[in-house]
Amino acid sequence: MSEPTGTKPFSAFEWMLSLRYLRSRRKEGFISVIAGFSFLGILLGVATLIIVMAVMNGFRKELLDKILGLNGHMLIQPIESPLTDWEVVADRIGGVPGIRLAAPIVEGQALASSPFHSSGVLVRGIRVADLVKLPSIANNIKQGTLEGFDTGQGLVIGRRLADQLSVRSGDSVTLVAPRGAVTAMGTTPRIKTYRVAAVFEVGMSEYDAAFVFMPLTEAQAYFNRSGDVTAIEVYTENPDRIEAYRRLVSESAQRQIFIVDWRQRNATFFNALQVERNVMFLILTLIVLVAALNIVSGLIMLVKDKGHDIAILRTMGATQGAIMRVFLITGASIGVVGTLTGFLLGTVVCANIETIRQFMSWLTSTELFSPELYFLSRLPADMDVGETTAVVVMALTLSLIATLYPAWRAARLDPVEALRYE
Repeated sequence: MSEPTGTKPFSAFEWMLSLRYLRSRRKEGFISVIAGFSFLGILLGVATLIIVMAVMNGFRKELLDKILGLNGHMLIQPIESPLTDWEVVADRIGGVPGIRLAAPIVEGQALASSPFHSSGVLVRGIRVADLVKLPSIANNIKQGTLEGFDTGQGLVIGRRLADQLSVRSGDSVTLVAPRGAVTAMGTTPRIKTYRVAAVFEVGMSEYDAAFVFMPLTEAQAYFNRSGDVTAIEVYTENPDRIEAYRRLVSESAQRQIFIVDWRQRNATFFNALQVERNVMFLILTLIVLVAALNIVSGLIMLVKDKGHDIAILRTMGATQGAIMRVFLITGASIGVVGTLTGFLLGTVVCANIETIRQFMSWLTSTELFSPELYFLSRLPADMDVGETTAVVVMALTLSLIATLYPAWRAARLDPVEALRYE
């Protein structure tokens, strides 16, 4: 019967020895400190990467939802002749499969004023039947109601605009448009007072402070557009399939039109977000890389310190593979535990990020996430499964690669040389 020549790979003996090397002893205190810093580095690197990527995903998702929820996925503008046939064209486009809404609009700029303040606004004339189909408005009415919007002369304004003008639902607001009635003395400004029928809040400060909705027929009269509209806003069921919808809409319109989709209207903004996201990912990956290099230095020092132990183990029959696995487990344990702890920390922070922001704002007595600067009224975080998995796999891979060289050096150590100088 042959004698066993060595332990099985990753046996209990190898795990016991590896974990024993991780425990701090007085003379190995410096090595344990390096291992601790490596663990903290990987933990913070993974957690920071997950949190930053989730916040940037949240930014993009929230901004996309709010921008497309109010502005539509396609803007249909007339070519050669005005959109006097807007009702027929809107009905035809609305019948295209995948088109959720085709809303004719009259748009113009004006100055909104109250007895207290004034502010520049974008006035959009729209039918009440179309307005109630915009969830970003219809589901976010904070004061007043949309009932009777088409029949009266009321306005629907944003919450931040209402605060700026110091008005509420039922109060009066005066609109001043530069191009009003044409007289013998020239064009005079048009000044008209309206009642605030409702106040909405979509959560995007730029829209809540600038948009004013007006009944379509009233907007046509106010902006001297009797019989036609400025454009038709088209909302689709899937904004990512906009190219296919463009072709169908162009065919169904049956007249000369110019189409601008949401990608063209917001290309600069979303490209800037994407570039920033990629750069942040690369920069924060360096934290994990530095932590992985700390594992390398810590293990090399551990191998030097344990040279005598390694030589004795080799003379007792431990194979080069067993020695390599011992130090592989030692280094990988730091990386795996650090990565998993960082993942848990990142997930907890992402789940409670708005509460944390409010607490930090209260603690520092400053507004850490200004709606005027960041457009959104709350800090969003949206963890993407694919991205989070990529971060965890990257950290685990770097940690494993970092252990290979020190473990190889330990396995290659000559026991005779190691014992000669003891």
